[in-house]
Amino acid sequence: MTSSNLDAGFLHGFVESFLVVFVSEFGDNTFFISVILAMKHSRWHVMMGSLASLFVMNFMSVLVGYAASIISKVCITYISSILFLVFGFKMIQEGWRMSADKAEEEYEEAQEHLQKSEAKEKCKATSRNQTSSMLSQVVIQCFTLTFLAEWGDRSQVATVVLGAKENILGVLLGSLAGNALCTCLAVIGGKLIAEKVSIRTVTLVGGVLFLYFAASTFYIDDD
Repeated sequence: MTSSNLDAGFLHGFVESFLVVFVSEFGDNTFFISVILAMKHSRWHVMMGSLASLFVMNFMSVLVGYAASIISKVCITYISSILFLVFGFKMIQEGWRMSADKAEEEYEEAQEHLQKSEAKEKCKATSRNQTSSMLSQVVIQCFTLTFLAEWGDRSQVATVVLGAKENILGVLLGSLAGNALCTCLAVIGGKLIAEKVSIRTVTLVGGVLFLYFAASTFYIDDD
């Protein structure tokens, strides 16, 4: 495999994973968890916890995908295309039916989730020695909530699939960049951004992107 082929494979894996992750994560429950935590705690601490969690999640997903690459390339091509078709049609359906105040609904859902989590944490705190610093508490809370919210969702499955068929480094860096951008937007001013940028439009565009990548799988040869 020539250097130019490697560069093309890396670029394709990076761009595809970046776009897939970004359109999947923008305005979802995890996005608003970061928004709410950043309103209550240091933005830097929230970003540290969220990004650390997403790095671990993406690294695991890419490794699982890479391990699955021992399956024949034809099988991976068909599996990835079918999954991307399903995700694409599902996102278009979700976007088509989505209400105008979807951002507010996601925000309230994330807030309710956080309140339950914090109530459990307070119960635990009464029975243990308060030795951990505020920084570590916030980072651990962000890490745990983000990891649990992301486990098994659309972007993780897509990352696994891409890790199996694309350049592994490109997919890892692309997925991390997509997650990092979403997290930074959420921490800096997520609620305002979500109100200005239509989540419905992002979801519909995301659905079209998934369909495009499903079709392009049969025409792009990385060999």
